[in-house]
Amino acid sequence: MTTKAKRPQPPAGKRPRKAKFQADLALADDHAMRVLKQELQLTSNTDFLSDALALFRWAVSERKVGHRIVSESPSGERKVLLFPRLERVAPDVSLPRVEVRWTERELESLAQLASAPEANPPTEALIRAMRD
Repeated sequence: MTTKAKRPQPPAGKRPRKAKFQADLALADDHAMRVLKQELQLTSNTDFLSDALALFRWAVSERKVGHRIVSESPSGERKVLLFPRLERVAPDVSLPRVEVRWTERELESLAQLASAPEANPPTEALIRAMRD
């Protein structure tokens, strides 16, 4: 019988230690990060990373449900964000939703058609397509 070693728990009343994060950035990325921190008036890498993580988490959740991420100019010009890593979580097919309001007569007609398949046999082309 094997047992897993338990992680040491912090004493009651003390906060657990925060995780450390270190990254090796290319010079251009380091410069871009410093410029962004200055523009956003962020004083620490922790604040920058927390904000970046919140934005990325939101973007992932939006793509997961099939939403596109769009920027819109004041004049109405739109640009869709194309970010390959986000596309990994996007649904394969994003089908449009359409609501059809059927009348009673249309529903009865549809029911008749559906219940009598021999009245409308499949075409040869449909049969071939189903075989392929």
